[in-house]
Amino acid sequence: MNDDWLRYSCQVALPGFGEVGQQRLQQAKVLVIGAGGLGCPVAQYLAAAGIGNLGIADFDVVSLTNLHRQILFMPDDAGKKKAVIAAEKLQRQNPQVKVIALDVQINSGNVMEIIQPYDLVVDCTDNFETRYLVNDACVIAGKPIVYGAIYQFEGQAAVWNITSAGGSKSPNYRDLFPQVDATQIPNCADGGVIPTLAGIIGCIQANEVIKYITQTGDLLVGKVMIFDALSLQSRIIKIGKITNTNIQSLVQTTAAETLTVADVKQRLADNTLELVDVRTDQERDEIHIGGIHFEVDEIDENMDYLTNPKVKVLYCSSGKRSGDAVKQIKQKAPDAKVYSLAGGLKAWFEYKD
Repeated sequence: MNDDWLRYSCQVALPGFGEVGQQRLQQAKVLVIGAGGLGCPVAQYLAAAGIGNLGIADFDVVSLTNLHRQILFMPDDAGKKKAVIAAEKLQRQNPQVKVIALDVQINSGNVMEIIQPYDLVVDCTDNFETRYLVNDACVIAGKPIVYGAIYQFEGQAAVWNITSAGGSKSPNYRDLFPQVDATQIPNCADGGVIPTLAGIIGCIQANEVIKYITQTGDLLVGKVMIFDALSLQSRIIKIGKITNTNIQSLVQTTAAETLTVADVKQRLADNTLELVDVRTDQERDEIHIGGIHFEVDEIDENMDYLTNPKVKVLYCSSGKRSGDAVKQIKQKAPDAKVYSLAGGLKAWFEYKD
C-alpha cells in the first residue's frame, strides 16, 4: 500500500470498502456549513477519513460557552473566527486533505455560489433561517444534504435530496417541517444542550457522508433518525420515498443589523442609545445589563417606543432572539433605528477592554 494511504489502512480493509472506496473519498468535495457543536466532529472525522476537498463555512467567533461541545477549539481561541481556526487545525491533523475556510455569512445572495463547487453539503447550522435556505439551495442545485440537529437531550439526523435510479428526488427538510416559527424555539445557548449529544449526532452525520461517497450501507434517505441521550433510545421515522415539495426559488434573507459590545459600551457612555432586554422574566431576574425589558412576543405592543428617534440595541443570551426581533421590527418599520447586540450577553461578559 502507498505510504500516503497507511493512515487509511483500517478503513480500506473493510469489506466492500477497499481502495476504490478510499479513492472516492479522496476525490470528493464536501461542504460543512456550521463549525459548531455538530460541525466540529463532522469536520474532524471527514478530514481524518481522507475527504479530498473539505470546505468549512462559518462566520461566527469562538466563545467560552461553546467549548463544552465544540471540541476543535481551546480557551485561547476565544474571539477568533471559527472557520479559520477549524481549517488550520484540521489541515495540520491531515495534510493530505485540502481544507478551505469560508468565513462568510450565508444568505440568499451568496448561497448558490458557495455550494456550487461541492458534491455534498452537511447541514450543521444552528438556526432555522439558514437551515431552510441551505435546504432550498441544495434542492434547486440538485445536491444531497446530510442533516443534523440537536436540542437539550434530543438529536436528529437524515439524508435529504437523493436522486433515485428513476430520476425522482427523495424528501428534503421541508417535507418534514414545511415551516417553523423560529422565534418560539430557543437555540442551544438559550435552551441548553448536553455536550455529548453534539458528538453523537455529528458522528452519525459524518458516517452518512462516508457511506454516501463510498456507496456502502443503507442511507438515512426518506426517514429521520431521532436519538434520546437520556434513555439512549433511538427510533427511525419514515417520511416517504419521494419529495412532495416543489422548490423553485429561494426565500430572500436579511441579516439583522448588529453592534459589537465595544460599540455599545462606547455609545452607552455617550448616552446615544438605549438597551432593550428581550429575554424572559426569569432570565431578567437572574442577571441583566440594564435597559427596559419586554419579551419578543410583546414587540407589537412596544412599536411606538421602538420606532422613536433614539437608537435601540436589543439583547438576549446569545444574540439569536434579539436578531430575530430586530428583523421582525424592521419588517414593520424599515426606518426604525434598532440593532441587535452581537453575541448577546455571553459576548458582553467575555469582553475585555
